Amino acid sequence: MINGYENTLADLIELLELSRRAVARSVNAIMTATYWQIGRRIVELEHGGEKRAEYGEAVLKRLSGDLTERFGKGFSKTNLEQMRRFYLEWQIAQTPSGQFDLSTLAQGFPLPWSHYVRLLSVHDLKAREFYETEALRAGWSERQLKRQIESKFYRTEFRSQEPEFRMNFVRLADE
Repeated sequence: MINGYENTLADLIELLELSRRAVARSVNAIMTATYWQIGRRIVELEHGGEKRAEYGEAVLKRLSGDLTERFGKGFSKTNLEQMRRFYLEWQIAQTPSGQFDLSTLAQGFPLPWSHYVRLLSVHDLKAREFYETEALRAGWSERQLKRQIESKFYRTEFRSQEPEFRMNFVRLADE
């Protein structure tokens, strides 16, 4: 056996596993940013066209067919509706040039697309921000995020902090 071989092999395995996870995170972030951009362009197309529900439905149906034909799965009418809604609900500050660099935009979406789709079901903005922050902090899978949302974890956590908040507030008010 070569001296130090096992240590080198272990180091290489760790390096490859770390880089594969980093690549997966990068791809997820870029794809999520891409879906946000798709949503933005759909909204811009709708606003430039007729403002009737039938028009929006027809546009989504046509885009779905054309994108699916070109790129395969992932561009159903429902998915395009989610991308549109994602853009509308996760507003990003516009750059002075009005352009969005995909890599820069991706930095604003640290969670995988499936997490954002799940977060779209949370209508309370503060609760949604809480779940987004906690999913990132705790490394929740999409399944864990779903479970936390369904169990109303935000309300439970908020209520558990409320008495402490009130005590601190009263203490500060007395000072």
